[in-house]
Amino acid sequence: MASDSWAQAVDEQEAAAESIGSLQINEKDDKPKAEANGAKTEGEGEKTEEDDKDDKAAQSLLNKLIRSNLVNTTNQVEVLQRDPSSPLYSVKSFEELRLKPQLLQGVYAMGFNRPSKIQETALPMMLAEPPQNLIAQSQSGTGKTAAFVLAMLSHVDPENKWPQCLCVSPTYELALQTGKVIEQMGKFYPEVQLVYAIRGNKLERGTRLQEQIVIGTPGTVLDWCQKLKFIDPKKIKVFVLDEADVMIATQGHQDQSIRIQRMLPKTCQMLLFSATFEETVWNFAKRIVPDPNIIKLKREEETLDTIKQYYVICNSKEEKFQALCNIYGAITIAQAMIFCHTRRTAGWLAGELSREGHQVALLSGEMQVEQRAAVIERFRDGKEKVLVTTNVCARGIDVEQVSVVINFDLPVDKDGNPDNETYLHRIGRTGRFGKRGLAINMVDSKFSMNILNRIQEHFNKKIEKLDTDDLDEIEKIAN
Repeated sequence: MASDSWAQAVDEQEAAAESIGSLQINEKDDKPKAEANGAKTEGEGEKTEEDDKDDKAAQSLLNKLIRSNLVNTTNQVEVLQRDPSSPLYSVKSFEELRLKPQLLQGVYAMGFNRPSKIQETALPMMLAEPPQNLIAQSQSGTGKTAAFVLAMLSHVDPENKWPQCLCVSPTYELALQTGKVIEQMGKFYPEVQLVYAIRGNKLERGTRLQEQIVIGTPGTVLDWCQKLKFIDPKKIKVFVLDEADVMIATQGHQDQSIRIQRMLPKTCQMLLFSATFEETVWNFAKRIVPDPNIIKLKREEETLDTIKQYYVICNSKEEKFQALCNIYGAITIAQAMIFCHTRRTAGWLAGELSREGHQVALLSGEMQVEQRAAVIERFRDGKEKVLVTTNVCARGIDVEQVSVVINFDLPVDKDGNPDNETYLHRIGRTGRFGKRGLAINMVDSKFSMNILNRIQEHFNKKIEKLDTDDLDEIEKIAN
């Protein structure tokens, strides 16, 4: 759903913000208490990217900003129906859904030619009469936002000038992104209007909203329903709770969402979406959504079969840097990602490479989300061939041209044990889309050699020693 460039995404986001009216937006009020963009103060550079793993809202927004098209996932969809005897419908075209012509026009104008895997199964459920409740797992880029937006727009009666659909997002920025999709998809359906329930939108007491769709953050939506009476919750037909895993990571949002849900009529359709289905998310989902259908994406087994893995023996950080310089000429034939354990190391390494005259980009967690998106866009466009990063970039970002991943530091968890999942996600940035990939691991101590050995044992995959004087094989793979 994101634009083709970060600049366009920002322009559209600003346009969405302007459409709220001339408001004084107090972003801070609608952000989690933890810094929303993952920024840390000066002097904390040695903290590992474990500090960023709880920054789910920022990661979700980043994925929305840089996503120019849907993920071509091969995951199988698993459906658990509320009524197992009911026939399961799926669609292969949007025409089969018998949408209003103006909505079909909006879908095609957004560049959707046919439903994604999650849309094939979810849309018939969401558009069914009588309404069916749904809990769905889907990662960023699978088309779930467009799916629930289409459901909201389909269920609205434009003749009725009051809120009928309510969508709750964890943060101000994520609410704006969903609002942008509503505006794009509904641009041929001007009778349906949207209002943002965010704290910067100061409405006069006694206002009765005439917009049919409300999107906002939990605290403000709750105030609008309960205290300010801008919304009559008993008239809501569709309630969407998006990014549930992000929601429950934010203090207070879980309770606020439950309080909103309890005010809605029993006939209201409940739709909940989450990228992950951890136990805490499941427990939350079951409290929010009664008698649900459930859609899960079966976990895709990531394979290392197309990735050639090597290690290089060094004795210090400086020796690792020298080995990297020896390899550099071979890896810049294509595009490479270099992973460091801390922000300080990533900053040092990017600086040293730049001083040697190499063109590199740096990505780490203290950057604002929009800055991260701009760096990734430049890297994706090939303006920089090498991206130095921390774990903030290890998940969910597909750059098709990446053929080399270098672990300048091997991934370990907070207890000093091998972080096998992070290793898989890191080197999984290469060898994608059926292409060959290359992973090079820097080993600079007995400790890191032990980590590497344990990683080999875990994946039952031999990692070969690399002589940096013989780079023919690397050049073949990188090319």
